Amino acid sequence: MNIYKNYIQEIEDRKGQGLHPKPIDGAELLSEIIEQIKDLNNEYRADSLNFFIYNVVPGTTPAANVKANFLKEIVLGQSVVSEITPAFALELLSHMKGGTSINVLLDLALGNVVTVAKDAAEVLKTQVFLYEADTDRLEAAFKSANVIAKDILESYAKAEFFTKLPEIAEEIKVITFIAGEGDISTDLLSPGNQAHSRSDRELHGKCMITPEAQAEIKTLQAQHPDKSVMLIAEKGTMGVGSSRMSGVNNVALWTGKQASPYVPFVNFAPIVAGTNGISPIFLTTVDVTGGIGLDLKNWVKKTDANGEVVRNESGDPILEEVYSIATGTVLTINTKTKKLYNGDKELIDISKAFTPQKIEFIKAGGSYAIVFGKKLQTFASKTLGVDIVPVYAPSKEVSVEGQGLTAVEKIFNKNAVGSTPGKVLHAGSDVRVTVNIVGSQDTTGLMTSQELESMAATVISPIVDGAYQSGCHTASVWDNKSKANIPRLMKFMNDFGLITARDPKGVYHAMTDVIHKVLNDITVNEWAIIIGGDSHTRMSKGVAFGADSGTVALALATGEASMPIPESVKVTFKGEMKGYMDFRDVVHATQSQMLKTFGGENVFQGRIIEVHLGTLNADQAFTFTDWTAEMKAKASICISEDYTLIESLEIAKGRIQIMIDKGMDNKNQVLKGLIAIADKRIAEIISGEKPALRPDANAKYYAEVVVDLDQIAEPMIADPDVNNADVSKRYTHDTIRPLSFYGGVKKVDLGFIGSCMVHKGDMKILAHMLKNIDEQEGKVEFKAPLVVAPPTYNIVDELKAEGDWEILQKYSGFEFDDNVPKAAARTSYENMLYLERPGCNLCMGNQEKAAKGDTVMATSTRLFQGRVVEDTEGKKGESLLSSTPVVVLSTILGRTPTIEEYKTAVEGINLTKFAPSHKLLVK
Repeated sequence: MNIYKNYIQEIEDRKGQGLHPKPIDGAELLSEIIEQIKDLNNEYRADSLNFFIYNVVPGTTPAANVKANFLKEIVLGQSVVSEITPAFALELLSHMKGGTSINVLLDLALGNVVTVAKDAAEVLKTQVFLYEADTDRLEAAFKSANVIAKDILESYAKAEFFTKLPEIAEEIKVITFIAGEGDISTDLLSPGNQAHSRSDRELHGKCMITPEAQAEIKTLQAQHPDKSVMLIAEKGTMGVGSSRMSGVNNVALWTGKQASPYVPFVNFAPIVAGTNGISPIFLTTVDVTGGIGLDLKNWVKKTDANGEVVRNESGDPILEEVYSIATGTVLTINTKTKKLYNGDKELIDISKAFTPQKIEFIKAGGSYAIVFGKKLQTFASKTLGVDIVPVYAPSKEVSVEGQGLTAVEKIFNKNAVGSTPGKVLHAGSDVRVTVNIVGSQDTTGLMTSQELESMAATVISPIVDGAYQSGCHTASVWDNKSKANIPRLMKFMNDFGLITARDPKGVYHAMTDVIHKVLNDITVNEWAIIIGGDSHTRMSKGVAFGADSGTVALALATGEASMPIPESVKVTFKGEMKGYMDFRDVVHATQSQMLKTFGGENVFQGRIIEVHLGTLNADQAFTFTDWTAEMKAKASICISEDYTLIESLEIAKGRIQIMIDKGMDNKNQVLKGLIAIADKRIAEIISGEKPALRPDANAKYYAEVVVDLDQIAEPMIADPDVNNADVSKRYTHDTIRPLSFYGGVKKVDLGFIGSCMVHKGDMKILAHMLKNIDEQEGKVEFKAPLVVAPPTYNIVDELKAEGDWEILQKYSGFEFDDNVPKAAARTSYENMLYLERPGCNLCMGNQEKAAKGDTVMATSTRLFQGRVVEDTEGKKGESLLSSTPVVVLSTILGRTPTIEEYKTAVEGINLTKFAPSHKLLVK
């Protein structure tokens, strides 16, 4: 009774926040609720019935197991509840999606009570989340001549779970709501500083955009009850950045439809749009929820009589409005003509949003149901010995005679499953591929675990080479929220089969290493496909795709992912880096030169960047591939020379061995297996049997970019341009400025070196700069705080062994202590060096923050509004992104340095260098 009373008290506490009861996922609480339902005189019986029917998390949660088994008792007449008839019990089972509910339905369908068996079979025919244990039972029953099993299999072979669903509406009426002008970061939809609440969907929904925006959405819904609210990024792209699943969940919660009347706060079918479309990763997540994402193109570049683009004084193209989508505009999406209308006026073709595959996602309520449905149909057809009935839209297969393959096309062809045997596939083809490496990060991991529970998965797919659950996004502060969430997450993922940053048993030391760095180390084959729960899943080996928590769950459960083969943009280099420049400046210059070359068009957006770095090992090359998320690329591939790749694989082997030595390997010895894969790959390269991945010489690219290193004369800074008169130009990563732009006078309030954009070399640069300044000035005095967060513990250990950590300790005013981790985030900083725990720190924005209104100079990737630093009423916070030496010098001076000051400070420092390969990196 105490558990139930605690739940009632929690409900009362939530009422104070304007929240409903939290959905039940615990077995003990639901068992007590069931006992109260059975007691007809119990004072809590009515509420208990309501909780049981409407407020239990489905799938494989402990509560779902209890609910399914009690419903089975009701169906069989072993328990009688007047309010839940056997027919209603079967209906409730049909909404539980998988796990024990499937096991129960199979028990009933394959049991001896004929009438029950037929009814249960009808429910089973609507289900798709079946796993091997379930299909094995069906196959065995069929082979034993069970009529019901045969009937179910015949239904599955026809894919009736899909064909009997209602067709999508021909016309969808929408009412527009402009969520913001310019690119809309997912941080606006799901702020990083609220990451702790993402698994509590209703609570997390309170943080979307602003309370005022939420109220306006509600008003629009009340005025237009027959229409869907469409969230729009005016003059920008919708959904750039990370936090994709929680962002889409929030949009669906406020504007979508309830997925099931018996499952609270799980909504689907959101409709989102942007003048420049939807960020690729965000669009994938929209597909997961059966939603619609539109590229509106409602603003275009103005041209003169000669067709030349008209530009303003700053050289930027002037945009003119083609049609209005102001908040409150009623539009019609026609799914048959695939056009967008305002009344009878046709506005734009939207056929890209309604490909045959996307229509299937919309009809099925999300992409998961299609993935599992196809597998289920294949299984049933094979078991029955019949041909597969063409139900689903055939995968688009593009094959161009005589055309070579880009690097990504080669990887997709190698990993493809279910495509036409022997057919060579080019960009634009729809492909199912096996996934080699999967990463789950900690602020979305709880959602991934929920997705795994909802799709009834209990163990990692055996075809995945390795998977890792990080602890980096919550590394800075071990507060009560982290203490409540993270151990639970680590236990779930460890039991599921992942290598986990924290040991649920407490045997090995907690590792808060940045997830991207770990994934980069455990990727031991450049032909690998990697799926990770963060937009910066951008490895310098293999091809990696940042994904929502649901797609991560799907990859973990099935070992597969589905997507079109993207187009590629080839990036090569010429010229020579100047001695005082850092490779980070080359990264920024790549974006700047690309935009200049293509007249402001970002040819990287939504495509693969195939970067021919050749001579840079995986640690250093990661600085480029990591930044490609900010270039709005879908992913990136690094083309290496043979012996550079061998060097990278040897580094990876050493770091994996350290993880093994710490006791992090699991019973399946996944880490040991990764070392074996690396050894095999190294042997193949050395023997010449299989050299490092190369594109074909006659491969076709969307565009080719040649970066001229000779043009990079001074450090480059990505500036959020917070005061740009054109709001749409603020907080993009496209404003790249030279150091001299700031004239050595721009005040810097805080510096940050850390997160995934730095490597061991950056830490050594920092140490040597401090040592040099001490020798030159007689002391090191900071005029602004400098926060340093190494990416990994391995780097800290290597710095200690090489003497650099001792230098950093000498000049620091704070050093992290794992035995006494911080329990609260900093609210203010002194002018000193902070040696923080490895992890994301300020870049994540969910724990540590700069003071409001600060100007931050950082090596991180995030310059979005409110991410690293929030605004005050009088001053906008701004996060400028630059190289490590620029950050160090800015905190010593308390302002941006001049180019002369910079050159003096880096003299004799071993900066991250890069020279283009002299080898032709094609096959």
